[in-house]
Amino acid sequence: MELVKGMAGLGAESAFEVLAKARALEAQGKSIIHLQIGEPDFPTPRHIIEAGQKALGEGHTKYGPTQGMPEARAAIARYVSRTRGIEVGPERVCIVPGAKPIMYFAMIALLGPGDEAIYPNPAFPIYESMIKFQGATAVPVALREDRGWTFDMDELESKLTPRTKLIILNSPANPTGGIIPPQDIERLAMMCKDRDVIVLSDEIYSRIVYEGGFPASVAQYPWMLDKTIILDGFSKTYSMTGWRLGYGVMSQQMVAATVQLMGNSNSCTATFTQIAGIAALEGPQDPVDMMVREFKERSDVIVKGLNEIPGFTCTLPKGAFYAFPNVKATGVPSKKLADMILQEAGVACLDGRGFGEFGEGYLRFSYANSMDNIQVALRRIKALSAKWAK
Repeated sequence: MELVKGMAGLGAESAFEVLAKARALEAQGKSIIHLQIGEPDFPTPRHIIEAGQKALGEGHTKYGPTQGMPEARAAIARYVSRTRGIEVGPERVCIVPGAKPIMYFAMIALLGPGDEAIYPNPAFPIYESMIKFQGATAVPVALREDRGWTFDMDELESKLTPRTKLIILNSPANPTGGIIPPQDIERLAMMCKDRDVIVLSDEIYSRIVYEGGFPASVAQYPWMLDKTIILDGFSKTYSMTGWRLGYGVMSQQMVAATVQLMGNSNSCTATFTQIAGIAALEGPQDPVDMMVREFKERSDVIVKGLNEIPGFTCTLPKGAFYAFPNVKATGVPSKKLADMILQEAGVACLDGRGFGEFGEGYLRFSYANSMDNIQVALRRIKALSAKWAK
């Protein structure tokens, strides 16, 4: 059987490819430190687990509303209103199994051949993959290290054309840890004010920030509320990656499209996970605060250690849980260097090119691992550096 041509162009998350390689090496008896996966290493907080267990015991195992349970949508609306400083009602919320469906449904609804979508680069690789799968043109705008891993706004504005239907933001960002400053968010809002364009604002790391409070959201501007799709979820903030629980906040037109697409694909999101999600949002937030403090401590340690490795320079991330060192001075292409570090040092990381063309010359290290393992990994890489140090 021959698959449709578009399947050949679909990308993949390199983290899972590297994980498979690392597991194969472990099966051969090699010690591997995993710094490749974007998954918090903390357990799901106990009160959330208990809420999910209670829901299962009470029989919440049947189909639910396609848009999401009313009480869960109401809890999300309250949370988004509080954290973004905007008024959002539950009618704007769609709950989906993980955050990716919001991303994909938006592109199915908005993009087709001849359309253009602007996206950050380096960034989550599925943005580019999904844009192209829809037959649209992917227009990358570089995130610049010398600007604190954010856009040159003049460059972004120059990429806007009458064919631009979607602009993707990610703040805090994967893989760079950058946060878009409020003045740039405001400028983008002004750019979009009189244009027929939607902003997909990926805010999945919005609670994992190390300075300056909650990041600015483009939805905070009144004229942008109907022009913005806020993408968020529970995986990163509450260490619920396996629960598959995400949501979008959007216009009524996009709600209708999302519900239609959900009905034609997933039917609904598991009800017991939504009940656990209510407990996450409205229960104790101490576990989140503790996790962020720990990530900050690890961030300081890994960045200091990376800067001590010959050929590496690394800026401090402002959010998320990734270090993204510049390794151009090693003289080794990033993919080859990542493979060398895995095979010879036993440290799994990702090459920057896997996040787009402007990621060449960088590596991504997730510090969602213990402090001890991070320090061992740094020592191993530093010992290996004799192979490229001049």
